[in-house]
Amino acid sequence: MAVSTLQACFSCEAAKVWRVVTSLKEYAWRSDIKKIEILEEGKKFVEYTQNGFPTFFTITAFEPFQRYAFHMENENMYGCWKGVFSYANGVTAITFTEDVQAKKFFMKPFVPSYLKKQQKLYLQDLQKALAAPQG
Repeated sequence: MAVSTLQACFSCEAAKVWRVVTSLKEYAWRSDIKKIEILEEGKKFVEYTQNGFPTFFTITAFEPFQRYAFHMENENMYGCWKGVFSYANGVTAITFTEDVQAKKFFMKPFVPSYLKKQQKLYLQDLQKALAAPQG
């Protein structure tokens, strides 16, 4: 399995970061996602890339402002994602960890760099979303 961890801090309330990260209805800030389909409210959803490629998610933890986690799977990989949130002195810290296994042998060498690239894009998008005025 390939494991990749993203850590960042934001000068805003944990509630704001939590709301942006966990919303399955307000996802326009994600440049890599075309749409999200909720299969079972609070439990299962599907993300579609800009090319329409689906990844299926099952939420395994939802502890507001503290922890969010899910299992994920598509035809190329499976694994889990865990987000840990903390807040102190006006700063929200996040630690997001992905643990992914390629399903196809020939893809295994590419998984670590793919995860890093995806996390970098996610962080860039999240930074923009948190800097934008919330309506």
